[in-house]
Amino acid sequence: MLSGQLRPSQREGMMIFGYSIIGAIIVGLILGVLAKLFLRGKQPVPLWLTILVGIVAAIIGNYVATLFGVADTFGFDWIRHGLQLLFAIIGIALLAGVYAKKAGTS
Repeated sequence: MLSGQLRPSQREGMMIFGYSIIGAIIVGLILGVLAKLFLRGKQPVPLWLTILVGIVAAIIGNYVATLFGVADTFGFDWIRHGLQLLFAIIGIALLAGVYAKKAGTS
């Protein structure tokens, strides 16, 4: 190995199930915000939790897509991204209910 070269694991940086940390945050933000847009009304879920739900939804969506054999397709992976969005919507809806009850009891 030449001096100054990085091993592949060092070159790629921190990975979370195929996403870099920054990539996971960006994907989580996009999925979480899209999920909030699809749901009616205002969801009292904070931004950090919206991002976290989006990250978890991306991981679960990728896993389910792999189980169905549609994780790697030619072109844009509509089914995989649709599954990710579906899980983000479910997650935000569940958390919105919890946060609404929490706000109502205060």
